[in-house]
Amino acid sequence: MSDQANGLPSHGASAVGARLSVMMFLEFFLWGAWYVTMGPYMASQAIDAKLIGWAYTVGPIAAIISPFFLGMIADRFFATERVLAAMHLLGGAILCAAPIAMQTSPKAFIAVIFVHMLCYMPTLGLTNTLSFHNMTNPQRQFPMIRVWGTIGWIAANWVISQMKFDTSPNMFYVAGASGMLLGLYSISLPHTPPPAKGRAFSARDALGLDAIALLKHRSFAVFVLCSFLICIPLAAYYAFAGEYVGASGFTKIAQTMSFGQISEIGFMLIMPLFFARLGVKWMLLVGMAAWVVRYGLFAGAADEQVKWMVLAGVILHGICYDFFFVTGQIYVDQKSTPAIRGQAQGLLVLVTQGLGLGLGAQVMGRVASANTDKVTAVRDWGTIWVIPAAFAAVVMVIFFVLFSEKRRAETTV
Repeated sequence: MSDQANGLPSHGASAVGARLSVMMFLEFFLWGAWYVTMGPYMASQAIDAKLIGWAYTVGPIAAIISPFFLGMIADRFFATERVLAAMHLLGGAILCAAPIAMQTSPKAFIAVIFVHMLCYMPTLGLTNTLSFHNMTNPQRQFPMIRVWGTIGWIAANWVISQMKFDTSPNMFYVAGASGMLLGLYSISLPHTPPPAKGRAFSARDALGLDAIALLKHRSFAVFVLCSFLICIPLAAYYAFAGEYVGASGFTKIAQTMSFGQISEIGFMLIMPLFFARLGVKWMLLVGMAAWVVRYGLFAGAADEQVKWMVLAGVILHGICYDFFFVTGQIYVDQKSTPAIRGQAQGLLVLVTQGLGLGLGAQVMGRVASANTDKVTAVRDWGTIWVIPAAFAAVVMVIFFVLFSEKRRAETTV
């Protein structure tokens, strides 16, 4: 359907799309400017790996809490653009305080990161809400707008590396400033009324509990269980890959890590071709296998610091993320009825991005700490990467044996 058919002039719709694209760019520039390199920064401060694990746990905790904030406050009482402005202005200012908190103690630093993530995590849903509300053809327009988020993440990685802030506290000032800039920019975004104004809040809706009925189907239950389990070893990448890249001799850590997002864009473009030929089960298995191969490459490269193997592991992010997470979202959409589709997607986020990655950050923090020389602080990277590789391989086998895909839609609740 054309913009004219929707009652909007083409140039008007294009202008709104450009504004939403800038929003997405800044939204993920903010996150990418510090999240990738926080681990290397903490390691440079001689912080124990357990505490690095905690620093990467507070995000998943915030992801679990944010649905309640969205459901009780943001979706019911305030215009979306105003909530975005407030959250980013506050969250950006808080993030600028992270280096100061580190001078007090690592725990104070982690507390500041936690408060920032409490402000940031709700904005991931709010930016999507605002975008969909102001689109005329979401299926066509949203991918072209959302890709600017990935571009923003890549740009942030390159900026941090080019400014030589890969292990510097200055990364938090760059990120915090971009957050406050986004807060100011959000005020100018199209007015978007509270989407749930007048509706009663339900904890069941926020947590997607009605979607639990889908678990009566064995394959869906296997999918949810394996999605949770495989996110435990997945957390090792987010918490320690940046530090490992630096330990392998790459001086531009963030820039090197950005090749994962670059490959993500490429694999996203060709993903429909694979999906049509492989189906859900094999797409998910390929995604799981990619994590096993990635960690295997990291482990194999550890002793000799084989850079091409490390870089190959980073580039595999495109398959790891697109084939597993994106395919999982499609599978959940296929198995859900319209009445519980949103809840089912929320349940998947809770299980993976919340519980799975949260537990994984704790487990892998302890694994890394146990395999670090207490005198020299040198990590046994080979062992650190073999453990999540083996864990992911076991989950992959369980999924292969127990999950059965039916090309025709199963009966859903």
